[in-house]
Amino acid sequence: MIELLVKVALAYLLGTAMGGLIIARLRGVDLRGSGSGNVGATNALRTQGRWFALGVLLIDMAKGIAAVTLIPALIWPFPQPIVLPNDWTAYLCGVAVSLGHIYPVWTGFRGGKGVATLAGVFVALMPQAFVWMLAGFALTILLSGYVSLASMLCGVIAIVHVLFEDASILSARGLFAILMTLLIVFTHRLNLRRLIAGNENRFEKAMLLRRWPRR
Repeated sequence: MIELLVKVALAYLLGTAMGGLIIARLRGVDLRGSGSGNVGATNALRTQGRWFALGVLLIDMAKGIAAVTLIPALIWPFPQPIVLPNDWTAYLCGVAVSLGHIYPVWTGFRGGKGVATLAGVFVALMPQAFVWMLAGFALTILLSGYVSLASMLCGVIAIVHVLFEDASILSARGLFAILMTLLIVFTHRLNLRRLIAGNENRFEKAMLLRRWPRR
């Protein structure tokens, strides 16, 4: 049990290393004081440009991948084996790294929304689901321009993918998909309210329908 707690704690600490703050410090800019104030790739794209945003995205995804592949594989030097199967350990580390990004202890538990970090987790643990999630994300952006809606739909796609693969929804994968979907919706709760009210910001440059000529 101690091994599990240590590895989950390491995953959480890794999650607190947010790409938005790292790149912003290197560039000498204040991402929290720009646009929506969020440190994620979407706000970085809107306020700092695509290359800045790409750096943020890659760092946040990379830590999600590392948290569920490298940390669970660390050799524990003491004779106290983990009491859970390896896949449960990896998914718990996935939860921890996401929470570390969303609620980092170093910044008063005020972080990002965790979408890119979760994307890295899904790339490593559920690659087939990630392909469908990425397709759904891109299609939603092209048709609606709502990044928040696309992010929330990705969680739903992950759950549906688990069900279609005949995996038990009470498996590590199923419970992880449900929990992370609820977490994504929670972190986007203000966006959800704006979507319902009809005043959510759109990523209009990516909208396919916007470019079609009107007749």
